[in-house]
Formats: sequence, C-alpha cells, structure tokens
Amino acid sequence: MNHAPGHDVAHSEAPALAHDHASPPIALYLKIWGLLFVLSALSYAVDYFQVEGALRWILIITFMLLKAGLIVAIFMHMAWERMALVYAILVPPLALGTLVYLMWVEADYTFWTRILFLGAGG
Repeated sequence: MNHAPGHDVAHSEAPALAHDHASPPIALYLKIWGLLFVLSALSYAVDYFQVEGALRWILIITFMLLKAGLIVAIFMHMAWERMALVYAILVPPLALGTLVYLMWVEADYTFWTRILFLGAGG
C-alpha cells in the first residue's frame, strides 16, 4: 500500500459513499411503482364493489394520502433530503389541514348552537 504523501484513502472513498446514499436503488422505484399500482387498484375496487357512505370516503382518502405520501417521499426524494427542506414542504400543508379541521369542528358547534337557540324552523 503505497500512498502519495498527503493522500488519504478514506477521503477518496467519501464521494463514492455519499453518492450511493444520494439516490435510491432502481429496485426501490420498481417496488414503489408496484405499491402505487396496488393502492390504485384498491381505490378502484371501492367503486367496483359499490362501497357506500362514510366507509367509501375513508377508504378513498386513505388510499389517496398513501399514494401521495409515497410519491413525495420516494419520487421527490424527500426521504433523502435535509430536514429543513422536508419541514418547508410538509409543515404548511399540515398546518392548513389542522386549520381546516378546527374550522370544521367550529362549524359543527356553530350549527348546533343555532339549532339550540334559534330553533330548527326557518
């Protein structure tokens, strides 16, 4: 093992190791594509089997959110990005979702308060 003076083997291998972690293997992409296909098939199955009511919407929204999460995490490389970038992309929609939930709860409260104090008649 003859090294040139000032040449460190560990530093010469560092870029190659960093590059390996920068992009996921192609097998992961293929697995995610397969999983997205299965989730889409399950979403279509909800319509095919004519699921009705709240269960229908819970299933459809669950499959939609799972697909969106996989796309963001894998295909947009969020799983390999710095936390600051992840927070910059994920926190605003989560904050908006929380505010929408709070408005939904408040609207329900307001509706029942109006019914209680103003009566059900128009």
